[in-house]
Amino acid sequence: MSDYNWCHNPDCHTIETQSRVRGTGDNKVLRTVKIKVGRYGNYQPNIWNFFCNNSCLFQFLNKFGQEIANTYSVKQPSETPIKVKKVKEERYRYRYDSVNGEERVPYQSTTMTIESK
Repeated sequence: MSDYNWCHNPDCHTIETQSRVRGTGDNKVLRTVKIKVGRYGNYQPNIWNFFCNNSCLFQFLNKFGQEIANTYSVKQPSETPIKVKKVKEERYRYRYDSVNGEERVPYQSTTMTIESK
């Protein structure tokens, strides 16, 4: 695999920024951005190895999102088995009373924790 990729947004070369300007004299062009793979220290598959910034990523998704969704369509929901643990805890609320002022009132709450199997 190459150490560099070109931005995958087909319109990247049309965005007017100084970093895209290449050439000398009157032979100037706007060029697609060259991206160093793993530029954020992550050499795992990462979306930022293919797009130079958020703008290019979202322009690409707006243009090709429907095709991507059709190619990798989801026909049924996925499920992951879990265990749910319920814990009762005593907590406190604060209530203001014009006679007694601020008062700390206890109550019980139930907290649910999801544990993977």
